[in-house]
Amino acid sequence: MLWVSAAVRSTPRAWCRTRWVATSGANRNQKARPDAKYRDTVLLPHSDFPVQLPGRLQPETELEIQQKCGFSELYSRQRQRKTKQEFCLHDGPPYANGDPHVGHALNKILKDITNRFYMMRGYTVHYVPGWDCHGLPIELKALSELEGTQHLSAMEIRQRAKEFAQKVIEKQKSAFIRWGIMADWENSYHTFDKKYEAKQLSIFHQMYDKGYIYQDYKPVFWSPSTNTALAEAELEYNEQHVSRSVYVRFPLLKAPPKLASLIDGAPAASLIVWTTQPWTIPANQAVCYMPNSEYSIVKCTDTGEHFIVGADRVQYVAAMLDTEFDVISTCKGVDLESGACSHPTIPGKESPLLPANHVTMSKGTGLVHTAPAHGMEDYSVASQHHLPMDSLVDEGGFFTEAAGSELQNKAVLEEGNETVIQMLQAAKNLLKEQKFTHSYPYDWRTKKPVIIRASKQWFINTASLKAAAKEALKKVKCIPASGMNRMLEMLDRRAYWCISRQRRWGVPIPVFYHKTTGESLINREIVENVIKTVEQHGSDAWWTLPVEQLLPREALAKAGAHSIQDYEPGQDVLDIWFDSGTSWAHVLEGYLKKPMPVTSSSAVLSTLKRGTVSNKEHCMADLKYFRDVGERADVYLEGKDQLGGWFQSSLLASVATRKKAPFKTLVVHGFTLGEKGEKMSKSIGNVVDPDVVINGGNDHSTDPPYGADTLRWWVAESNVFTEVLIGPVVLNSARDDINKLRNTLRFLLGNLTGFDPGTDAVPTAEMYVIDQYMLHLLQGYANKVTDAYKEYDYSKVIRLLQAFHTREVSSFYFSIVKDRLYCEEEKDPKRRSCQTALAAVLDTLVRSFAPILPHLAEEVFQYLPYTRESDSVFCSGWMNTSPVWKKPGLEEAVEGACAMRDAFLSSIPGKNALEHRVILVIEPGLLFELMEVLQPEESSSTSQLNEIMMASQTCLVTEVPRDVVTEGNIIQGTFLINLEGGDIREESSYKVIVLPAAKSKCPRCRKYTADSPETPCARCMEILGGK
Repeated sequence: MLWVSAAVRSTPRAWCRTRWVATSGANRNQKARPDAKYRDTVLLPHSDFPVQLPGRLQPETELEIQQKCGFSELYSRQRQRKTKQEFCLHDGPPYANGDPHVGHALNKILKDITNRFYMMRGYTVHYVPGWDCHGLPIELKALSELEGTQHLSAMEIRQRAKEFAQKVIEKQKSAFIRWGIMADWENSYHTFDKKYEAKQLSIFHQMYDKGYIYQDYKPVFWSPSTNTALAEAELEYNEQHVSRSVYVRFPLLKAPPKLASLIDGAPAASLIVWTTQPWTIPANQAVCYMPNSEYSIVKCTDTGEHFIVGADRVQYVAAMLDTEFDVISTCKGVDLESGACSHPTIPGKESPLLPANHVTMSKGTGLVHTAPAHGMEDYSVASQHHLPMDSLVDEGGFFTEAAGSELQNKAVLEEGNETVIQMLQAAKNLLKEQKFTHSYPYDWRTKKPVIIRASKQWFINTASLKAAAKEALKKVKCIPASGMNRMLEMLDRRAYWCISRQRRWGVPIPVFYHKTTGESLINREIVENVIKTVEQHGSDAWWTLPVEQLLPREALAKAGAHSIQDYEPGQDVLDIWFDSGTSWAHVLEGYLKKPMPVTSSSAVLSTLKRGTVSNKEHCMADLKYFRDVGERADVYLEGKDQLGGWFQSSLLASVATRKKAPFKTLVVHGFTLGEKGEKMSKSIGNVVDPDVVINGGNDHSTDPPYGADTLRWWVAESNVFTEVLIGPVVLNSARDDINKLRNTLRFLLGNLTGFDPGTDAVPTAEMYVIDQYMLHLLQGYANKVTDAYKEYDYSKVIRLLQAFHTREVSSFYFSIVKDRLYCEEEKDPKRRSCQTALAAVLDTLVRSFAPILPHLAEEVFQYLPYTRESDSVFCSGWMNTSPVWKKPGLEEAVEGACAMRDAFLSSIPGKNALEHRVILVIEPGLLFELMEVLQPEESSSTSQLNEIMMASQTCLVTEVPRDVVTEGNIIQGTFLINLEGGDIREESSYKVIVLPAAKSKCPRCRKYTADSPETPCARCMEILGGK
């Protein structure tokens, strides 16, 4: 329904507030005010609930609440409930290599809000926290304070790494618990646990058995700073990396047959190639061209030399070389077939011209230098044309002996690069060198550049899994939806996944190598024996047990080998993304996969045998539900970097072994940044420590203690699907918002003193219309909040909460009902009606924010002035509203009155509404009939309509009284009534006449309804007479 005021525009609700003024010490000796003797007869709100918890009180109160309300036992308590509904959020393991930070807080709190919401709605929640404990970052941190680590044995490295990870886990775990995270802390999973490692090897075994895992020699991302292969997910790109790019001459040694007539007799021609990695030139095996593109033979105007470059790149290359080219002839790329060039640094070596689809005309010269050992596309070309793929670079990023004495032992990214450029110059094949700024991959931990280097590694053939993975993702919901597109893009780009790492701290790849030939030995018997050994002794057994216990003789015999002594265990470990990517196998099929409850399963099966068709359909659904428990998590919730990391590795491992995704829904959040949108950095000084946020820093004036709930509010109110900003301004705002909420809660608690919902509640149909309207608004609020939680849109929950408690509850409802609460007799049904609504508002409000602010919710529960059904808000269910609260005509009646009240208040800005009386002139019709429900008599100072108007008296008529002198103070407007879904529509006109109050101010209720300023009004006299 709509209404338009003809005289004044609709303005935000600006309610008058009455204020009880106590006598201060300064005027204690002055003459007593007339209302002083009635002060004790009004029922002012009373509650010990503090409106603020300044300083250390906030974190100290939270700790008390955690202990008193059993935060640590809550997870096990809810697991013991008998419910058919289950909700599983599988925890992506944080890396056990550092202190807890705001990124952890963002992720863990989002998960906790989700879990608490589902628990309160009656679900049994499964949430087993975990830690990613293996890998290079932990190994580096563990060894960072030691000297001479190159002499440590594998077991010494592993022991130090494990001890370091265990310390970090305990520190992070303590922080997560302090943040109020509800989880199965007693049974958390760690990727270094024996059973976890055994399960991981079982997944490896299944994937190897199905042909998805293989060993090959091919180029991979390699980190010289850590001497190991890296996966795409272990890279970060430096957008400001500066390379030494070169334009190189490749002299044409053998003219392509189709161009022979053009080139014969002409000066010797050369191909021009551009590269940002000069160090790869010695490994060149070919020059590639695009078959369908056009190429030009050009003459340099300065030197007379002839060159071949892409036709679209002629002007660009000439400009880069500070010269001009004259085009002699143009040909198709296919015309370059069967040609060959001289190698630019190795005399006598030939580099053939080969077609390739990865060549582009958007940059460079249209011709690509091809080094199969140092490029993914180069490797593909080499495989197709059987080119050598030998790498001239060792594990440390140094040129090997095979590169020649001039390059041997030189770092390829440093002096090796310089030497190659000098070699090109000496051979007169360097046309130009220049610095080139571009995006370049770096090791995610050491922050140093990586290279692409061919080596023998273990791979997962992701190309053969893509179709099945994409099909599985069709059954997965992603929030936001853009995350799914990003994940599919990254999946498409991934041809293979390198899963071997050249480190010690990890799960070993169960393969043996012949000491002489280097040939690998792996089969079912070997892997199954290693799995049993690891399950019993842990992966340390690979380095501590003799080879005889690791390599069964029957496995050796099956492979046709003879002596165990000819073999040694491989030293590569599995990629940590494979570690964490198999967590579903341990957690979802281990901790969380419980058998169907006996009562539930037997009841279902019994009903199937003897039930009706309808019952059978329900039972089949139940059986399907029980069968699905433990197989797939309801939610995986992580940062956007996991679209190419844990989400993807989990998907690939699960699809390979089970043909389905391990998750039903993916929720993807952004990263944390400083409040100005900048990255956090110690040098900038904008790093936010969650512990300092909660407990305060050394100087509380600059780093005050905010408590965990403020941190949780920050998470919830942020748009987590983009980058999330945090800093002092953001945290101060969050604290202020919570204090405003506390103020509303204190008013609710204070006005419920002496009220027990169990015995004093008024039936909905008998409540005041404005109270019923409040319940109507409350139901709408509860439904919207529930929907927002279901969509993981917690910032919307916060917006709904703030709008509801500040506007609808505090500014609107509280302002209207204060007189009834304060001045009516304590047990009067009118007052009880209001308290019934207040109790419902308080209960619904607290439950609505409980998943976000668990400490505040439990604190409020401790101050309830009546008996609680449970000692914890989290054990007593979700918001409980009633469809009875939706009543035809209720909304129209109240909002029609509010429309006229807004017109009245807008006409007296800054003045006390109680000093006025109003006359409402409404033409006969629906609006008038609705107002008569609120005020049956023509004039009243105690009616429901007058309460809404907030005046001292309200007169309801159909015509302007003849004896009223309006002096032009008439406000006109219309109100549109819309009932029965639009079947009943009527627009009614009204007039609001504002006049000064005709009586004196009541010394008790302060309305202008008394005959004398010394004597209370009739309503108050009646109440006082009963005392």
